[in-house]
Amino acid sequence: MAKADALIFSCSECGYKTGKWYGCCPACKQWDSFTEEKAPLSIKRSSSRKNAAPTIMRRLSEIDSHEQERIFSGITEWDRVLGGGIMPASFTILTGDPGIGKSTLLMHVANKIAENYNVFYFSTEESLEQLKLRASRLDCISDKLLFSDQAQFGTIMATVDQHRPDVVIIDSIQNCVLEDSPSLPGTIGQLRELALYFMRLAKDKHVALILTGHITKEGAMAGPKMMEHMVDTVLYLSGDDQWQNRMLRTIKNRFGPTGELGFFEMGSAGLSELKNINEYLLSDTVCTPGSVLVSHMEGSRPLLLEVQALVVASKFSTPQRVISGVDYNQVVLIAAILEKHLKIRFSSYDIFFKVSGGFKIKGSNLDLGIAIALLSSFFQKAFDKKTVAVGEISLAGLVKPASFGEQLIKEAVKFGIQHILVASKQASSSAHCRSCSTVHDILSVFD
Repeated sequence: MAKADALIFSCSECGYKTGKWYGCCPACKQWDSFTEEKAPLSIKRSSSRKNAAPTIMRRLSEIDSHEQERIFSGITEWDRVLGGGIMPASFTILTGDPGIGKSTLLMHVANKIAENYNVFYFSTEESLEQLKLRASRLDCISDKLLFSDQAQFGTIMATVDQHRPDVVIIDSIQNCVLEDSPSLPGTIGQLRELALYFMRLAKDKHVALILTGHITKEGAMAGPKMMEHMVDTVLYLSGDDQWQNRMLRTIKNRFGPTGELGFFEMGSAGLSELKNINEYLLSDTVCTPGSVLVSHMEGSRPLLLEVQALVVASKFSTPQRVISGVDYNQVVLIAAILEKHLKIRFSSYDIFFKVSGGFKIKGSNLDLGIAIALLSSFFQKAFDKKTVAVGEISLAGLVKPASFGEQLIKEAVKFGIQHILVASKQASSSAHCRSCSTVHDILSVFD
Protein backbone atom coordinates (compact mmCIF):
# COMPACT_ATOMS: atom_id res chain seq x y z
CA MET A 1 0.00 0.00 0.00
CA ALA A 2 1.37 3.42 -0.94
CA LYS A 3 1.58 6.23 1.57
CA ALA A 4 -0.79 9.19 1.27
CA ASP A 5 2.03 11.56 0.40
CA ALA A 6 3.87 9.15 -1.88
CA LEU A 7 4.60 10.14 -5.48
CA ILE A 8 4.70 8.09 -8.64
CA PHE A 9 5.75 8.89 -12.20
CA SER A 10 3.40 8.29 -15.13
CA CYS A 11 4.23 8.23 -18.85
CA SER A 12 2.12 10.78 -20.74
CA GLU A 13 2.27 8.65 -23.89
CA CYS A 14 1.31 5.15 -22.75
CA GLY A 15 0.31 5.54 -19.07
CA TYR A 16 3.13 3.35 -17.70
CA LYS A 17 3.62 3.99 -13.95
CA THR A 18 6.75 3.63 -11.87
CA GLY A 19 8.10 4.69 -8.51
CA LYS A 20 11.14 6.44 -9.96
CA TRP A 21 11.79 8.82 -12.83
CA TYR A 22 13.12 7.53 -16.16
CA GLY A 23 14.48 9.56 -19.03
CA CYS A 24 13.10 7.00 -21.48
CA CYS A 25 9.86 5.09 -20.84
CA PRO A 26 10.61 1.34 -20.57
CA ALA A 27 7.24 0.49 -22.14
CA CYS A 28 6.86 2.79 -25.18
CA LYS A 29 10.47 4.07 -25.49
CA GLN A 30 9.39 7.74 -25.55
CA TRP A 31 11.91 10.22 -24.12
CA ASP A 32 11.11 12.81 -21.44
CA SER A 33 7.50 11.65 -21.11
CA PHE A 34 7.27 11.06 -17.33
CA THR A 35 5.26 13.41 -15.12
CA GLU A 36 4.90 13.39 -11.37
CA GLU A 37 1.61 12.33 -9.76
CA LYS A 38 0.29 11.54 -6.31
CA ALA A 39 0.06 7.84 -5.65
CA PRO A 40 -3.43 6.52 -4.84
CA LEU A 41 -4.08 5.80 -1.16
CA SER A 42 -4.83 2.17 -1.88
CA ILE A 43 -5.42 -0.25 -4.67
CA LYS A 44 -8.84 -1.87 -4.42
CA ARG A 45 -9.22 -5.23 -6.06
CA SER A 46 -12.68 -5.58 -7.56
CA SER A 47 -14.57 -8.85 -7.44
CA SER A 48 -16.68 -7.85 -10.43
CA ARG A 49 -14.82 -10.28 -12.66
CA LYS A 50 -15.99 -13.22 -10.52
CA ASN A 51 -19.65 -12.18 -10.63
CA ALA A 52 -19.70 -10.86 -14.23
CA ALA A 53 -22.29 -12.38 -16.55
CA PRO A 54 -21.35 -13.27 -20.12
CA THR A 55 -22.48 -10.88 -22.82
CA ILE A 56 -24.67 -11.73 -25.79
CA MET A 57 -22.84 -11.88 -29.11
CA ARG A 58 -24.83 -10.84 -32.18
CA ARG A 59 -24.43 -10.98 -35.94
CA LEU A 60 -24.28 -7.68 -37.81
CA SER A 61 -27.23 -8.81 -39.93
CA GLU A 62 -29.36 -9.05 -36.77
CA ILE A 63 -28.68 -5.47 -35.70
CA ASP A 64 -31.35 -2.94 -36.64
CA SER A 65 -29.33 0.03 -37.84
CA HIS A 66 -30.24 3.23 -39.63
CA GLU A 67 -28.35 6.24 -40.91
CA GLN A 68 -28.01 8.66 -38.01
CA GLU A 69 -29.04 12.21 -38.72
CA ARG A 70 -26.19 14.59 -38.07
CA ILE A 71 -26.59 17.75 -36.03
CA PHE A 72 -26.13 20.70 -38.37
CA SER A 73 -25.06 24.03 -36.94
CA GLY A 74 -25.79 26.11 -40.02
CA ILE A 75 -22.17 27.30 -39.92
CA THR A 76 -20.95 25.88 -43.22
CA GLU A 77 -17.24 25.86 -42.42
CA TRP A 78 -17.79 24.09 -39.09
CA ASP A 79 -20.09 21.46 -40.61
CA ARG A 80 -17.66 20.88 -43.49
CA VAL A 81 -14.75 20.14 -41.17
CA LEU A 82 -16.83 17.61 -39.20
CA GLY A 83 -17.79 15.77 -42.37
CA GLY A 84 -21.33 17.16 -42.61
CA GLY A 85 -22.25 18.04 -39.02
CA ILE A 86 -21.90 16.64 -35.51
CA MET A 87 -22.58 12.94 -35.14
CA PRO A 88 -24.94 12.09 -32.22
CA ALA A 89 -23.24 10.37 -29.27
CA SER A 90 -19.83 11.48 -30.55
CA PHE A 91 -16.90 12.75 -28.46
CA THR A 92 -15.05 15.72 -29.99
CA ILE A 93 -12.14 17.75 -28.63
CA LEU A 94 -11.10 21.17 -29.96
CA THR A 95 -7.52 22.30 -29.33
CA GLY A 96 -5.48 25.38 -30.21
CA ASP A 97 -3.16 28.06 -28.87
CA PRO A 98 -4.32 30.23 -25.96
CA GLY A 99 -6.43 33.14 -27.17
CA ILE A 100 -6.81 31.73 -30.70
CA GLY A 101 -10.63 31.72 -30.45
CA LYS A 102 -11.69 28.24 -29.26
CA SER A 103 -14.28 29.54 -26.79
CA THR A 104 -15.47 32.17 -29.27
CA LEU A 105 -15.99 29.54 -31.98
CA LEU A 106 -17.87 27.19 -29.66
CA MET A 107 -20.09 30.05 -28.44
CA HIS A 108 -21.13 30.74 -32.04
CA VAL A 109 -21.65 27.01 -32.72
CA ALA A 110 -23.68 26.49 -29.53
CA ASN A 111 -25.87 29.51 -30.26
CA LYS A 112 -26.70 28.24 -33.78
CA ILE A 113 -27.31 24.62 -32.73
CA ALA A 114 -29.59 25.77 -29.87
CA GLU A 115 -32.11 27.00 -32.45
CA ASN A 116 -33.11 23.38 -33.12
CA TYR A 117 -31.55 21.27 -30.34
CA ASN A 118 -31.08 21.28 -26.58
CA VAL A 119 -27.58 22.54 -25.82
CA PHE A 120 -25.82 22.78 -22.44
CA TYR A 121 -22.66 24.90 -22.16
CA PHE A 122 -20.40 24.26 -19.14
CA SER A 123 -17.57 26.75 -18.66
CA THR A 124 -14.89 25.68 -16.21
CA GLU A 125 -12.81 28.81 -16.89
CA GLU A 126 -15.32 31.69 -16.73
CA SER A 127 -18.06 32.75 -14.32
CA LEU A 128 -21.65 33.14 -15.50
CA GLU A 129 -21.26 36.93 -15.45
CA GLN A 130 -18.19 36.72 -17.68
CA LEU A 131 -20.01 34.32 -20.00
CA LYS A 132 -22.89 36.77 -20.38
CA LEU A 133 -20.53 39.63 -21.23
CA ARG A 134 -18.81 37.53 -23.89
CA ALA A 135 -22.10 36.24 -25.29
CA SER A 136 -23.40 39.82 -25.53
CA ARG A 137 -20.29 40.93 -27.42
CA LEU A 138 -20.68 38.01 -29.83
CA ASP A 139 -24.44 38.58 -30.20
CA CYS A 140 -25.10 35.05 -28.91
CA ILE A 141 -27.80 35.82 -26.33
CA SER A 142 -30.43 33.11 -26.64
CA ASP A 143 -32.94 31.76 -24.11
CA LYS A 144 -32.63 28.34 -25.74
CA LEU A 145 -28.94 28.04 -24.80
CA LEU A 146 -28.31 27.07 -21.16
CA PHE A 147 -25.08 27.81 -19.27
CA SER A 148 -23.32 26.67 -16.13
CA ASP A 149 -19.96 27.44 -14.54
CA GLN A 150 -19.73 24.10 -12.75
CA ALA A 151 -16.40 22.26 -13.05
CA GLN A 152 -17.19 19.15 -10.99
CA PHE A 153 -17.52 16.08 -13.19
CA GLY A 154 -20.09 14.50 -10.86
CA THR A 155 -22.35 17.57 -11.11
CA ILE A 156 -21.97 17.70 -14.91
CA MET A 157 -22.82 14.01 -15.23
CA ALA A 158 -25.87 14.27 -12.94
CA THR A 159 -27.17 17.28 -14.90
CA VAL A 160 -26.75 15.53 -18.24
CA ASP A 161 -28.35 12.35 -16.88
CA GLN A 162 -31.40 14.26 -15.64
CA HIS A 163 -32.06 16.53 -18.65
CA ARG A 164 -30.58 14.48 -21.54
CA PRO A 165 -29.55 17.38 -23.82
CA ASP A 166 -28.59 16.73 -27.45
CA VAL A 167 -25.24 18.54 -27.27
CA VAL A 168 -22.97 19.28 -24.31
CA ILE A 169 -20.04 21.70 -24.57
CA ILE A 170 -17.37 21.79 -21.86
CA ASP A 171 -14.72 24.51 -21.89
CA SER A 172 -12.21 23.08 -20.92
CA ILE A 173 -11.29 19.54 -19.84
CA GLN A 174 -8.09 20.74 -18.15
CA ASN A 175 -10.10 22.62 -15.51
CA CYS A 176 -12.64 19.86 -14.84
CA VAL A 177 -12.42 18.32 -11.38
CA LEU A 178 -12.81 14.60 -10.78
CA GLU A 179 -13.86 14.46 -7.13
CA ASP A 180 -12.50 11.06 -6.11
CA SER A 181 -9.27 11.21 -8.07
CA PRO A 182 -6.01 11.45 -6.10
CA SER A 183 -4.51 13.51 -8.94
CA LEU A 184 -4.79 17.27 -9.26
CA PRO A 185 -6.94 18.86 -12.00
CA GLY A 186 -5.08 19.13 -15.29
CA THR A 187 -2.57 16.39 -14.49
CA ILE A 188 -1.97 13.41 -16.74
CA GLY A 189 -3.67 10.99 -14.37
CA GLN A 190 -6.87 13.00 -13.99
CA LEU A 191 -7.10 13.85 -17.71
CA ARG A 192 -6.83 10.16 -18.52
CA GLU A 193 -9.67 9.29 -16.13
CA LEU A 194 -11.83 12.20 -17.30
CA ALA A 195 -11.42 11.23 -20.95
CA LEU A 196 -12.61 7.70 -20.14
CA TYR A 197 -15.62 8.92 -18.13
CA PHE A 198 -16.59 11.52 -20.75
CA MET A 199 -16.38 8.90 -23.49
CA ARG A 200 -18.76 6.63 -21.58
CA LEU A 201 -21.05 9.59 -20.87
CA ALA A 202 -21.35 10.38 -24.59
CA LYS A 203 -22.02 6.77 -25.61
CA ASP A 204 -24.29 5.71 -22.73
CA LYS A 205 -26.45 8.86 -22.66
CA HIS A 206 -26.38 9.36 -26.45
CA VAL A 207 -25.08 12.91 -26.09
CA ALA A 208 -22.82 14.73 -28.54
CA LEU A 209 -19.95 15.94 -26.38
CA ILE A 210 -17.58 18.75 -27.41
CA LEU A 211 -14.65 19.71 -25.17
CA THR A 212 -11.84 22.22 -25.54
CA GLY A 213 -8.30 21.27 -24.63
CA HIS A 214 -5.00 23.05 -24.12
CA ILE A 215 -1.83 22.40 -26.13
CA THR A 216 1.80 22.11 -25.08
CA LYS A 217 4.58 24.51 -26.08
CA GLU A 218 5.49 22.04 -28.83
CA GLY A 219 1.99 22.40 -30.31
CA ALA A 220 0.71 18.93 -29.31
CA MET A 221 -2.51 18.39 -27.40
CA ALA A 222 -1.84 18.61 -23.66
CA GLY A 223 -2.54 15.39 -21.78
CA PRO A 224 -1.90 11.68 -22.31
CA LYS A 225 -1.56 10.45 -25.88
CA MET A 226 -4.28 7.89 -25.25
CA MET A 227 -6.79 10.76 -24.94
CA GLU A 228 -6.49 11.29 -28.70
CA HIS A 229 -7.27 7.61 -29.22
CA MET A 230 -10.36 7.73 -26.99
CA VAL A 231 -12.11 10.65 -28.69
CA ASP A 232 -13.94 10.36 -32.01
CA THR A 233 -12.80 13.67 -33.46
CA VAL A 234 -9.82 15.97 -32.88
CA LEU A 235 -10.03 19.52 -34.25
CA TYR A 236 -7.19 22.05 -34.27
CA LEU A 237 -7.78 25.81 -34.53
CA SER A 238 -4.77 27.80 -35.75
CA GLY A 239 -3.79 31.25 -36.97
CA ASP A 240 -1.31 34.01 -36.17
CA ASP A 241 -1.31 37.60 -34.94
CA GLN A 242 -0.58 39.11 -38.35
CA TRP A 243 -3.28 37.10 -40.13
CA GLN A 244 -6.67 37.71 -38.51
CA ASN A 245 -8.08 34.60 -40.17
CA ARG A 246 -8.35 31.27 -38.42
CA MET A 247 -8.04 27.77 -39.86
CA LEU A 248 -9.97 24.87 -38.36
CA ARG A 249 -8.43 21.52 -39.31
CA THR A 250 -9.55 17.94 -38.70
CA ILE A 251 -6.71 15.89 -37.19
CA LYS A 252 -8.84 12.79 -36.56
CA ASN A 253 -12.42 11.95 -37.49
CA ARG A 254 -14.08 8.56 -37.12
CA PHE A 255 -17.15 9.78 -38.99
CA GLY A 256 -15.62 11.67 -41.88
CA PRO A 257 -12.42 12.56 -43.75
CA THR A 258 -9.37 13.94 -41.97
CA GLY A 259 -7.43 16.95 -43.19
CA GLU A 260 -10.54 19.02 -43.93
CA LEU A 261 -10.12 22.78 -43.51
CA GLY A 262 -12.58 25.47 -42.45
CA PHE A 263 -11.79 29.19 -42.57
CA PHE A 264 -12.96 31.97 -40.28
CA GLU A 265 -12.19 35.66 -39.88
CA MET A 266 -11.74 37.20 -36.44
CA GLY A 267 -13.47 40.54 -35.96
CA SER A 268 -14.97 42.68 -33.23
CA ALA A 269 -18.10 40.50 -33.23
CA GLY A 270 -16.17 37.23 -33.04
CA LEU A 271 -15.55 34.71 -35.78
CA SER A 272 -17.32 34.87 -39.12
CA GLU A 273 -17.11 32.37 -41.98
CA LEU A 274 -14.83 32.77 -44.98
CA LYS A 275 -16.82 30.65 -47.41
CA ASN A 276 -14.93 31.67 -50.55
CA ILE A 277 -11.37 31.46 -49.30
CA ASN A 278 -9.78 31.33 -52.78
CA GLU A 279 -11.33 34.63 -53.78
CA TYR A 280 -9.91 36.11 -50.59
CA LEU A 281 -6.45 34.63 -51.20
CA LEU A 282 -6.28 35.83 -54.80
CA SER A 283 -7.37 39.38 -53.99
CA ASP A 284 -3.92 40.54 -52.86
CA THR A 285 -1.60 38.52 -55.11
CA VAL A 286 0.70 40.43 -57.47
CA CYS A 287 2.92 39.28 -60.33
CA THR A 288 6.50 39.71 -59.11
CA PRO A 289 9.73 37.73 -59.73
CA GLY A 290 9.78 34.60 -57.60
CA SER A 291 6.00 34.52 -57.13
CA VAL A 292 3.66 31.87 -58.56
CA LEU A 293 0.35 30.29 -57.59
CA VAL A 294 -0.07 26.61 -56.79
CA SER A 295 -3.34 24.69 -56.74
CA HIS A 296 -3.24 22.44 -53.69
CA MET A 297 -5.76 19.97 -52.29
CA GLU A 298 -6.52 20.19 -48.55
CA GLY A 299 -8.99 17.46 -47.65
CA SER A 300 -11.70 17.79 -50.31
CA ARG A 301 -11.06 21.51 -50.91
CA PRO A 302 -8.71 22.86 -53.62
CA LEU A 303 -6.81 25.97 -52.53
CA LEU A 304 -5.06 28.54 -54.71
CA LEU A 305 -2.00 29.61 -52.74
CA GLU A 306 0.88 31.92 -53.55
CA VAL A 307 4.41 30.60 -53.04
CA GLN A 308 7.32 33.02 -53.02
CA ALA A 309 11.03 32.38 -53.60
CA LEU A 310 14.03 34.68 -53.22
CA VAL A 311 17.30 33.49 -54.77
CA VAL A 312 20.35 35.68 -54.12
CA ALA A 313 24.11 35.18 -54.40
CA SER A 314 25.46 33.85 -51.13
CA LYS A 315 28.08 35.71 -49.10
CA PHE A 316 28.81 32.68 -46.96
CA SER A 317 30.78 29.51 -47.57
CA THR A 318 27.61 27.54 -46.80
CA PRO A 319 24.59 29.11 -48.53
CA GLN A 320 21.50 29.77 -46.41
CA ARG A 321 18.23 27.87 -46.77
CA VAL A 322 15.38 29.62 -44.97
CA ILE A 323 12.11 27.84 -45.75
CA SER A 324 8.66 28.11 -44.16
CA GLY A 325 5.25 26.75 -45.08
CA VAL A 326 6.56 23.78 -47.09
CA ASP A 327 8.85 20.88 -46.32
CA TYR A 328 12.48 22.00 -46.12
CA ASN A 329 13.79 18.90 -47.89
CA GLN A 330 11.31 19.30 -50.75
CA VAL A 331 12.64 22.75 -51.69
CA VAL A 332 16.25 21.56 -51.37
CA LEU A 333 15.45 18.51 -53.54
CA ILE A 334 13.84 20.59 -56.31
CA ALA A 335 16.80 22.99 -56.28
CA ALA A 336 19.16 20.01 -56.67
CA ILE A 337 17.13 18.61 -59.60
CA LEU A 338 17.22 21.98 -61.36
CA GLU A 339 20.96 22.29 -60.78
CA LYS A 340 21.62 18.81 -62.14
CA HIS A 341 19.52 19.10 -65.32
CA LEU A 342 19.61 22.84 -66.08
CA LYS A 343 23.21 23.48 -64.91
CA ILE A 344 22.11 26.39 -62.69
CA ARG A 345 24.29 26.49 -59.58
CA PHE A 346 21.69 26.95 -56.85
CA SER A 347 24.30 25.55 -54.46
CA SER A 348 26.07 28.92 -54.66
CA TYR A 349 22.94 30.93 -53.83
CA ASP A 350 20.94 31.63 -50.71
CA ILE A 351 17.35 30.41 -51.02
CA PHE A 352 14.49 31.93 -49.08
CA PHE A 353 11.08 30.35 -49.57
CA LYS A 354 7.64 30.81 -48.00
CA VAL A 355 3.93 30.26 -48.52
CA SER A 356 1.85 33.41 -48.36
CA GLY A 357 -0.84 33.63 -45.71
CA GLY A 358 0.89 31.51 -43.07
CA PHE A 359 -0.24 28.19 -44.58
CA LYS A 360 1.69 24.96 -44.02
CA ILE A 361 1.28 22.65 -47.00
CA LYS A 362 2.91 19.48 -48.27
CA GLY A 363 2.67 17.12 -51.21
CA SER A 364 4.44 16.28 -54.45
CA ASN A 365 1.89 18.35 -56.43
CA LEU A 366 3.83 21.42 -55.27
CA ASP A 367 7.05 20.42 -57.08
CA LEU A 368 6.36 22.30 -60.32
CA GLY A 369 5.31 25.45 -58.47
CA ILE A 370 8.46 25.38 -56.33
CA ALA A 371 10.66 24.96 -59.42
CA ILE A 372 9.00 27.84 -61.29
CA ALA A 373 9.24 30.14 -58.26
CA LEU A 374 12.96 29.40 -57.89
CA LEU A 375 13.65 29.97 -61.59
CA SER A 376 11.52 33.12 -61.69
CA SER A 377 13.53 34.63 -58.86
CA PHE A 378 16.85 33.49 -60.35
CA PHE A 379 16.09 35.02 -63.77
CA GLN A 380 14.34 38.04 -62.19
CA LYS A 381 11.39 37.56 -64.51
CA ALA A 382 7.77 37.94 -63.47
CA PHE A 383 4.73 36.62 -65.31
CA ASP A 384 2.54 39.24 -66.94
CA LYS A 385 -0.57 37.52 -65.56
CA LYS A 386 -1.43 35.23 -62.68
CA THR A 387 0.02 31.78 -63.24
CA VAL A 388 -0.84 28.49 -61.56
CA ALA A 389 1.53 25.49 -61.57
CA VAL A 390 0.40 21.95 -60.78
CA GLY A 391 2.66 18.92 -61.16
CA GLU A 392 5.24 16.55 -59.71
CA ILE A 393 8.91 16.47 -60.74
CA SER A 394 10.89 13.23 -60.71
CA LEU A 395 14.60 12.91 -59.95
CA ALA A 396 15.14 12.40 -63.68
CA GLY A 397 13.70 15.86 -64.33
CA LEU A 398 10.38 14.62 -65.76
CA VAL A 399 7.18 16.52 -65.01
CA LYS A 400 4.45 14.08 -63.94
CA PRO A 401 0.67 14.53 -63.58
CA ALA A 402 -0.63 15.75 -60.24
CA SER A 403 -3.09 13.89 -58.04
CA PHE A 404 -6.62 15.36 -58.31
CA GLY A 405 -5.25 17.28 -61.29
CA GLU A 406 -8.58 17.78 -63.04
CA GLN A 407 -10.20 19.19 -59.93
CA LEU A 408 -7.24 21.49 -59.26
CA ILE A 409 -7.28 22.81 -62.83
CA LYS A 410 -11.03 23.44 -62.72
CA GLU A 411 -10.63 25.50 -59.56
CA ALA A 412 -8.01 27.68 -61.24
CA VAL A 413 -10.19 28.19 -64.32
CA LYS A 414 -13.16 29.03 -62.09
CA PHE A 415 -11.31 32.08 -60.78
CA GLY A 416 -10.20 33.32 -64.16
CA ILE A 417 -6.64 31.99 -64.17
CA GLN A 418 -5.65 31.81 -67.85
CA HIS A 419 -2.07 30.60 -67.53
CA ILE A 420 -1.85 27.07 -66.08
CA LEU A 421 1.32 24.98 -66.19
CA VAL A 422 0.79 21.22 -65.99
CA ALA A 423 2.36 17.93 -67.09
CA SER A 424 1.91 17.00 -70.75
CA LYS A 425 -0.37 14.08 -69.90
CA GLN A 426 -2.66 16.37 -67.92
CA ALA A 427 -3.10 19.26 -70.34
CA SER A 428 -6.76 20.15 -70.87
CA SER A 429 -8.06 21.64 -74.09
CA SER A 430 -10.82 23.45 -72.23
CA ALA A 431 -8.40 25.28 -69.99
CA HIS A 432 -5.57 27.66 -70.81
CA CYS A 433 -2.98 25.00 -70.07
CA ARG A 434 0.64 24.95 -71.09
CA SER A 435 2.25 21.55 -70.87
CA CYS A 436 5.73 20.64 -69.62
CA SER A 437 7.32 17.24 -70.17
CA THR A 438 10.67 17.91 -68.49
CA VAL A 439 12.31 20.66 -66.46
CA HIS A 440 13.88 21.89 -69.71
CA ASP A 441 10.39 22.84 -70.93
CA ILE A 442 10.01 25.13 -67.91
CA LEU A 443 12.74 27.39 -69.29
CA SER A 444 10.58 28.19 -72.31
CA VAL A 445 8.03 29.75 -69.96
CA PHE A 446 10.49 32.60 -69.31
CA ASP A 447 11.25 33.31 -73.00
